[in-house]
Amino acid sequence: MPLARRLPKRGFHNLFRTLYRIVNVGSLSAFEAGSSVDPAALEAHGLIAHGREGVKLLGEGDAPRELQVKVHRVSAGARAKIEAAGGKVEVIE
Repeated sequence: MPLARRLPKRGFHNLFRTLYRIVNVGSLSAFEAGSSVDPAALEAHGLIAHGREGVKLLGEGDAPRELQVKVHRVSAGARAKIEAAGGKVEVIE
């Protein structure tokens, strides 16, 4: 019997999944008020590693000040915190 048939198969691995680099709202305190935050700016500040994946903003922490944030995905809690602080969130593709 071939080895591939002898070994157990475990779980499901989606080959078409989309990976995201995660950034929390609390870590945006490195930016000044009114500045524009995009993936290139996040890489420049060392908050995410360089890569092809998109950037997802999560709501961990407090929104520091009003920022113009441009990310690929954003959670509802993170969007609410940024907009409550006077900022704006734009989803890019």
